[in-house]
Amino acid sequence: METLWFCLVALMLAGYVILDGFDLGAGVVHFLVGKNRNDRRAILGTIGPVWDGNEVWLIAAGGTLYFAFPALYATAFSGFYLPLMIVLWLLILRGLSIELRNHIQNPIWGPFWDVVFAGSSALLAVVFGAALGNVVRGVPIDEQGRFFEALWTDFLPGPRSGILDYYTVLVGLASLAALTMHGSLWIAMKTPDPLAERARGAASKVWWGVLALTAIITVLTMRLQPQVSANLALWPWGMIFPLLALAGLACVPLFLSRQADTRAFLASCAYLVGMLTSAAFGIYPYVLPASTGIARGLTVQSAAAGEGGLRIGAVWWVLGMILAVIYHVVVYRHFAGRVSLSRDAHEGY
Repeated sequence: METLWFCLVALMLAGYVILDGFDLGAGVVHFLVGKNRNDRRAILGTIGPVWDGNEVWLIAAGGTLYFAFPALYATAFSGFYLPLMIVLWLLILRGLSIELRNHIQNPIWGPFWDVVFAGSSALLAVVFGAALGNVVRGVPIDEQGRFFEALWTDFLPGPRSGILDYYTVLVGLASLAALTMHGSLWIAMKTPDPLAERARGAASKVWWGVLALTAIITVLTMRLQPQVSANLALWPWGMIFPLLALAGLACVPLFLSRQADTRAFLASCAYLVGMLTSAAFGIYPYVLPASTGIARGLTVQSAAAGEGGLRIGAVWWVLGMILAVIYHVVVYRHFAGRVSLSRDAHEGY
């Protein structure tokens, strides 16, 4: 039962990255592909009806962690207090920038919130990536099962490392590049030319950075986290996850060259799912590895709630997920198709 909940949490986080990832990426390229006010309004129009619904998956994943793995929730949320506050403020600023942008018609007001939108989106992508890097690398859990990390120390991974070291910074940059590509592909799929063409160009350029950073962090992960190699040796079928990521990444430029925007976006989704499930597979059975000794890491067994509670919770989780999926299907079908670039098309954004 504990392993099932571990897989469910991993899938929920992957779903969040896919859905909220494209509107984070859209924010990052807000100025790069949006050459004028109407372009930027159109970009906001592609995410305006769905961005807040996408963030529900982050809340749902956090709630599931609290229910299924209370020890992990207690340890991680206290140890990562500073980055969690940073995430909270960035989410608040990003939401404000979307909602307040057009409330006042002023030559300073709109551009100010555009900058906030782009900056908070980029920083969120980096912070989320660095957080994943910390989980994969391991954190300095002490004998009492607690840990504290400074924002940075000497930028070297190890028992005395901070939240930011060269590995977690690289994972953060890889996250920024991947979500920038993902968001560009979303814009290409949802807007007409010439905006869509500029988005394709941005995705094509960022793709090279995603490829290089993926290769670098893969090598570093194998070196810094021995559990990954041990799991691959024990369960060779786990290679399906990195192969999914590789196939998705390889298909992105192929579909872009054919202007098959929907297929390119789905290939990016496959890449993100492959990378996140590879990370989950690599650290299993740990939900939070320890950099201070393997015995101090939190496993699915040591961090999980009681068996009875997990079984009852599974019923309610299924009912909740059915409602969430129905909501998303209705919303995405209702707002399917490309947005308009006309001046009055997205007056609310």
